[in-house]
Amino acid sequence: MNLLKQILVHEVFPAMGCTEPISCAFAAAAAAEQLGVPVERLELIVDPGTFKNGAAVTIPNSRGQKGNQIAAALGALIARPDLKLEILKAVTPAILEQAQALLNHGAVVYRCREEEKEFFIEARVTGGGSSARCVVIGGHTAISLLEKDGVPCTAPGIGAGATGNDHHYREQMRAMKLVELLQQVTGGLDDDDRAYIQRGIDMNLAIAEKGVDLKRNAFQLQQMMKQGLKADDLFYRVKQKVASAVDARMGGMAEPVMTSGGSGNQGALTVLVPYLVGRERGVELPRIQESIAVSHAVNSYIKSFTGELSVICGCAIAASISAAIAIVYQQAGIDEEKICHAIGNVIGDLCGIICDGAKSGCSMKIVTGAEASMRSAFMALAGYGVSNDDGVLGRTAEESIRNLSKISLEGMQLVDATVVHILQDKAPRSGMA
Repeated sequence: MNLLKQILVHEVFPAMGCTEPISCAFAAAAAAEQLGVPVERLELIVDPGTFKNGAAVTIPNSRGQKGNQIAAALGALIARPDLKLEILKAVTPAILEQAQALLNHGAVVYRCREEEKEFFIEARVTGGGSSARCVVIGGHTAISLLEKDGVPCTAPGIGAGATGNDHHYREQMRAMKLVELLQQVTGGLDDDDRAYIQRGIDMNLAIAEKGVDLKRNAFQLQQMMKQGLKADDLFYRVKQKVASAVDARMGGMAEPVMTSGGSGNQGALTVLVPYLVGRERGVELPRIQESIAVSHAVNSYIKSFTGELSVICGCAIAASISAAIAIVYQQAGIDEEKICHAIGNVIGDLCGIICDGAKSGCSMKIVTGAEASMRSAFMALAGYGVSNDDGVLGRTAEESIRNLSKISLEGMQLVDATVVHILQDKAPRSGMA
């Protein structure tokens, strides 16, 4: 399997709802399937990134409820891990009522493993005198352990992307220059890849039509345009569409989105920004599809350094860089100097924006990221880039990305713990261990 196909299989897939809570639902479903009897008790343990991304986001088909606990409870009762991150499309009124009963009776215990640095979810379920456990590490459906009553089990029907050691290609990417990665990705694009990328375009365009009805960020941008406070230009139209997609996701709409790097919000930005810019700039569709393959690959490349869930906002940083490079590719191909300029322009603008969890406010950061990606790309195409003397920028694209990783993994180590404590102080205490 070539590198692009590995990225598409493991990081670009449909998801309904914020991917961290839905991953909790997936893990609970995998454990419950092995249990084989009704779940009487559920224990959920997550890493800090998953904790903060489940704290304030609305869960699809939950009647407006928020949090990893309700998502996991629903997943445990559905017990269909084969549905992966679209599992909550199987919620029925009866399942929702049963999940709520588990929560109300204190049968869902939830805690954050603050020392955990990797993406980590552990779901333990008990019922009928038996217990089962599922551990997901490193990716949203990457099961590393599955057992019933202490005996290891297999996970039939889950398929590709569901094993704990399926991200080895990231080690390969880390050793590559970015230009080498892009040459390999664009050179290996076949008809199946193009069809899958087009599916993601269509999916994300569809959800981008829905979020404005929630009258959140996208609606406010629309009103400002109508009031003459914003011009009805390319930048406005792109930002409004991307904001609408994220408003819909964070608002719990039961609509799928095609992810990028395992993130639905990042998928909205990495797909929609280059697509909409390319269409308005008269770029042919095959070239746009190639640019979106580039966008997914760059997002994966950056996350191979910063980690699956980062202290810094992946939407405002990684996805913005990815979309900027995609726009550069549409007009200039794999131009190393212009690509380096685009990366430096985004980092020079947005470096240091933290991730404080998934919630409706992510749409605000998406707008900032979309603006920065377009502005940075067009400046790069004009030959302008922030000097590598500036701040954390390196002498090469790779060095800048590694420096960004150092800021996240070394310089901001206390941020996640601080955010988790703030969120814990705001949250109801029931169900927390």
